[in-house]
Amino acid sequence: MTGDGAGPDSDPEPPVVLKLGGSLITEKDRPETIDDDALVAACDAVANALADGAVERLVVVHGGGSFGHHHASEHGVSTTAGTDDADAVMDIHGAMAALNRAVLDRLHERDVPAVPVHPLSLTARPEGADGDLDLPISSTATLLGEGFVPVLHGDGVATADAGVTVVSGDELVVELAVGLGARRVGVCSTVPGVLDDGGEVISSIDSFDAVADALGASDATDVSGGMAAKVRELLALEAPAHVFGAAGLEPFLRGEDAGTRID
Repeated sequence: MTGDGAGPDSDPEPPVVLKLGGSLITEKDRPETIDDDALVAACDAVANALADGAVERLVVVHGGGSFGHHHASEHGVSTTAGTDDADAVMDIHGAMAALNRAVLDRLHERDVPAVPVHPLSLTARPEGADGDLDLPISSTATLLGEGFVPVLHGDGVATADAGVTVVSGDELVVELAVGLGARRVGVCSTVPGVLDDGGEVISSIDSFDAVADALGASDATDVSGGMAAKVRELLALEAPAHVFGAAGLEPFLRGEDAGTRID
């Protein structure tokens, strides 16, 4: 495996961080079932962008879909409620590792040098469930520098006074984008973008207040997750972010605007 080609006097290209939503790549109504057509199409787009040089350095994050969410729900584990049952942790992490393996397999079939980075082994909330996420970046950054495509996923996270809680793929995307100095961030899901209250795609967002009513979350304490929380976190990034559906993935990877631009 070779490096990324950057010489000693040149800075490497800032990476692109891409999130593949769990609802996109799995069938959420059927536990532990992959939507293979959607996953194959996404992996084709990633492979083509890397082969064409449209993207030089890429980090992929995928959600849990019908894998992690199913087990987390069964065990009553969430981003705020934890467990000290090792069997519960293994059910959640094992399901996510299985989905991660499937994503890696599809990428490997297309000669993408993808490798897993499992958040359970890296991350922590040392100040409890309401505290900040501690995600060391050095492993992912070094893998990028060596020419790999790191693939992370929603997972369990060691949490002080709560055992193990859940860290979402959306939160990982934000942490990675900041820590790695990403140049662009893409969130691919089953919707074509952030929708207004009439169901139309909002082309660009530069202020949460401007779209709060449409997103149904006007107060700053909204922690319900979903699109409102996603938009709020993406607005805080220095890098431009895009939220788009499957049809927007290839344009995004080519450097074009796709879905809703957030910056």
